[in-house]
Formats: sequence, C-alpha cells, structure tokens
Amino acid sequence: MDRVTDRASSPAASPPPVPAPPTPLLAPLLSAEGQALLAELRDHDPAQELALATRLRREHPAELVSAALAQARLRQRAVAKFGAEDAYRMYFTPNGVEQATRGSVAAHRAARFRALAPDARVTDLCCGIGGDAIELARAGLAVTGVDLDPLTCEIALTNVRTLAPDGPPVAVTRADVLEYDTTGADALFIDPARRGGRGRIFDPEAYSPPLSWAVDAVRGTGAGAVKIAPGIPHELIPDDFEAEWISDGGDVKEAVLWHRREGERGRGDANGHGNGDEGNGAGVGSRGQEIIVPGTRRATLLPSGATLTGRGLPDPAVRPVGRFLYEPDGAVIRAHLVAEVAEDLHGGLIDETIAYITADEARPTAFATAYEITDQLPFGLKKLKALLREREVGVLTVKKRGSAVEPEELRRRLKLRGPHATTVFLTRVAGAPTMLIGHPVA
Repeated sequence: MDRVTDRASSPAASPPPVPAPPTPLLAPLLSAEGQALLAELRDHDPAQELALATRLRREHPAELVSAALAQARLRQRAVAKFGAEDAYRMYFTPNGVEQATRGSVAAHRAARFRALAPDARVTDLCCGIGGDAIELARAGLAVTGVDLDPLTCEIALTNVRTLAPDGPPVAVTRADVLEYDTTGADALFIDPARRGGRGRIFDPEAYSPPLSWAVDAVRGTGAGAVKIAPGIPHELIPDDFEAEWISDGGDVKEAVLWHRREGERGRGDANGHGNGDEGNGAGVGSRGQEIIVPGTRRATLLPSGATLTGRGLPDPAVRPVGRFLYEPDGAVIRAHLVAEVAEDLHGGLIDETIAYITADEARPTAFATAYEITDQLPFGLKKLKALLREREVGVLTVKKRGSAVEPEELRRRLKLRGPHATTVFLTRVAGAPTMLIGHPVA
C-alpha cells in the first residue's frame, strides 16, 4: 500500500506508524481546480506572470494561484533534469529541483541496484522529491523513502505513485535519517545534502548526514550506495567500496560509492543479462550493471552506458604531440582513469599535468573525443590571429586546460570573420604554453 507515515525520533520505542494527513500546500494542487490551473500554466511566460496572476485571481483563490504559479515555474526548471513528459507531471520544492538526481542518472543507478539486489526493498534515505525512488520503482524494486520535511514526503509519494503506477508499493516516512531504524532493510541508498546556507559543502563530514555516517549505515545493512560530490578526494574513498563517476552528455553529474557484503554477488543487469565485458578504449563498454567490486574505480558515460574500470596503471609517459589529440570525458578524468584510455589508444600525455592524450593513429573510443591536429604553435595572440585570418576562420571553438586565458575574451579580441570553423586548444606541451589547432574526427 502506498503511504506517507510519521515516525518518532526514537523508532524502537515509537508506536506503529500512522498515516499522515496531506500537507495543506500540496492538497489544493491535486484538486480538479488545481490540476486545471497547472495545465493552463504549463507553457506560460514567466515574464508575463504578474498580469497572468492578476487575471487568474479573479477566477481562483489567490493562494491557489500563487501555489500553481510557483509549481509551474519549478516544472519548467525541472525539464532539463527529467524531460518534459515527466517534469510536467511531477511536483517540486525549490531545493528539490536543485538537488534532485537527473532522471537518466537515476535510471542507471536503479538498474545497478536491480543487479545488486533484484528482490530487495531499497530504503532511500534523504529521498527528497523522489527522483531516485521513481526510477527504483520503475525498475521493479520496492522503495521506502525517508525525509524530514512533511511537504517533501508528500511530494515524493505523489511523484512515485504518478510516474511508476505499476511498480511495487512505495512507502514514505517522515523522520530524521540519523535516527531512523534501518534494521531489516535490504539495501540503502543515501543522498546526503551537500548544500547549506552558504552554498556548496565541500567537506564530506559536513554533509547532512556526514559521509562517515552514511558509509557505516550502508556497511551495516550490507548493500547499497552513497551519492557524493564528484570532486571528492580519492583518499577519502573507503577501500571496501567501489567508486563510480557518472557523466551525462559529457558533463560530470555525480559520483557514487557502492558496497556489497563480501561473498554476495549481483544477478546480472536489469534486463536479466549476465555480466558483460568491461568497457575499454577500443569501443563502447557494457551497460555498467555488473556486480560491485570493492576497491575499484569506474567511469560511466551516459546516455551510451559505456563503462571503464580501472586497471591500476601507472601515469602515462609524456611524448611529443602526434597527429591526433584525445580529450577524455570528465568522468574518466575524475575517476583517474586517463592512463587506461591512453593505453587503449596507444598514446601518451602532452604534459605530465594535463589530461590530454596524443597518438599517431585514430582509434575509436567511447571515453574521449578525438581531434586531428594540424598546427602546433607557441602561445601568442598575434600568431593565432594571423593564422585564423589566413584560413578564413569565422567560428572558433576554444578549449583550454592549463591556461588562464578566458575563451570569450579570446574570441572577442580575435574579431574573426570567414566561412570556416576550427578548434584551438590552449594548453601546455612539456611545460610550455602552446596552441594546438585542429578539428574533431568524425
């Protein structure tokens, strides 16, 4: 049975949970009048909101109009994370939109949970507006969400019930996760808050709940995952967890720490397939649903699902710039797996501190973007401007790594005109500021 329950701060001594009443802020939006307002506001222009609100308040209660307008704005923002089809059926809080997992990333994680514990009920601590719970339910897993805010709990339950109506029953409990009794849980997913009143929180022990608490909670349960910031220092990753960095469309979105009890193994991917081969630089890897391997690092690239797992390689050697330059995906860089890509490409680094790989031959890879290099010049604005004018370049893509030059300022100063396009890399080669000019390999 789908439900929201309240739980006292001491779960062992508390009476059985009782249904909590709908929150007064969400219930009006679920009414027929609220639904009609939300439908009308779906594609509204925020710049015209004042006039629109004035008109709507002649026909509807002012509080309902304000709530509907706020929700319509949040839905428009959420389209980037959830897609229009889902976002315009969901409900949000401002923090919920900001902190929720992107739908594609949540779906990938749900598939890994399905492989890790196919018959489990996943307890989603700090469930927020239910972004992960939705995909867990869509993957066929029973879910118990836990959050402290009553409105957020009501929204999470409504979102899962709306977007995964055929999934297993979902329960949402209002409780402090630090005091919630996880005894009997099959698997945990913990998404600590990493923002405070002053913005992003970089110290993992300042997360809410702290990373050490989350790690111990997952260990105690035996299986699960903890979402963390992708910039976490590798030395803070526990040896008995696998660390996965995930990018979507080339942008690094998050990192996840995965754990399973020693001796337990998953049962293949969410489609019932067995373990696939690890992804490698020569092509697209498996969908990344294989069992958890403690102590390993992996990078997963969405939407393809290509997965690269660390092989414990030393740093690649520095070599002269060859005909081709490879720009590794951000998840590969964050996972410290540039050496694995370089080995698969038979390449080396252009500088010991720069994550650009160079090689003499073009090889297909899912984990880096390839460019053919036509020119290598010492850094200098006049030289670059003269060369680009000579080649009638009007569209310039500027990439930089190891350079303080701002791309927009560079383009402004070059004042380019012409029908052609090219790419310039502002970087260092063997310690020297250098410009590499080329174009993407098809």
